[in-house]
Amino acid sequence: MAANKHKKRYPDPNSYRERTYRRRVDAGNLVAFEVRVKETDLHILASADLREAAANLVFQYRGQLENHIASHHAFLTALTPLAEESLAPPIIKSMLKAAIATEVGPMAAVAGAVAEYVGHGLLAAGAAEVVVENGGDIFLARGQECVVGIFAGTSPLSNKIGIRIAADRMPMGVCTSSGRIGHSLSLGQADAVTVLAADTCLADAAATRLGNEVKDSGDIDHALAVARTIAGLDGVVIIQDQRMGAWGNVELVRLA
Repeated sequence: MAANKHKKRYPDPNSYRERTYRRRVDAGNLVAFEVRVKETDLHILASADLREAAANLVFQYRGQLENHIASHHAFLTALTPLAEESLAPPIIKSMLKAAIATEVGPMAAVAGAVAEYVGHGLLAAGAAEVVVENGGDIFLARGQECVVGIFAGTSPLSNKIGIRIAADRMPMGVCTSSGRIGHSLSLGQADAVTVLAADTCLADAAATRLGNEVKDSGDIDHALAVARTIAGLDGVVIIQDQRMGAWGNVELVRLA
């Protein structure tokens, strides 16, 4: 499906190892730029060139994360939830809350957290519209509908399916976990688990949790049943080999 002035297609959410998808993003009338600080590698579309503000936000939130990890070593390595901390910075609180809701470790939400906090920071800095992509996890705040394609590795459904997101549903987080591609830890074997939620931290953590539930294509229905128990999710799409399952407020479109 070709993009036009009313419809923008955004990255295949999990094809991030070489970041080649970034060359295919239709920025439309937005300014595209990248911000890289250590492991953080963001691709940003905004209504103005705010790369300096974006870099400052990345340094700010990375600093908060690094300082917290330095004094709370378990935050980095835990695979199960940790207790909430009333005195922690907001980004840490969001990750801890998402981890508790999804029964995973807080670092399962880190990519979504950085994307979301940088995105909201750019909106506060004056951007009318912004998209922040962080290793396949996306914070979307557009004034028009978007289509996000799903990259699912070697599955025959890879790059064939997209999710249409209406403008009135944004800001929205679209996050993907895969047990077969990418650098993030997954205990499952799903080709792609894509989660939509208003809370991008929650979407990221939930993608990890649901991905852990999929060992083979027979587990798709079980993983979708688990998704129904996680409050705050808008929708889920799971692809495993030749099978796909979806739940929630998901409008699927065929990609050309």
